[in-house]
Amino acid sequence: MVSNQSSPPQAALRRRTDDADVVGMWVTADGHIRQELRADGRYDEARGKRRSAYTGRYTVTGNHLDYVDDTGFTATGDIRDGVLFHEHLVLYKEDQA
Repeated sequence: MVSNQSSPPQAALRRRTDDADVVGMWVTADGHIRQELRADGRYDEARGKRRSAYTGRYTVTGNHLDYVDDTGFTATGDIRDGVLFHEHLVLYKEDQA
């Protein structure tokens, strides 16, 4: 049986030492928007009660993120002082304790 789902290339799973560690849950101050950045280079963004409102893939270069939504929409983000500035959003990393 052949699977239509391919695993990401190993290079996509490797993180350069100078790239920001972005994996985890990022949340707006009011908790309305929750963006999960996964280790496999995928993201899943919830808005309010709408789960998986946006999904796609992302890449990290230094402190800069490039997003490509599954619909083809693109966006960018930057990590500054531990805060993710994603287009007009400001997100904070949720504690993973």
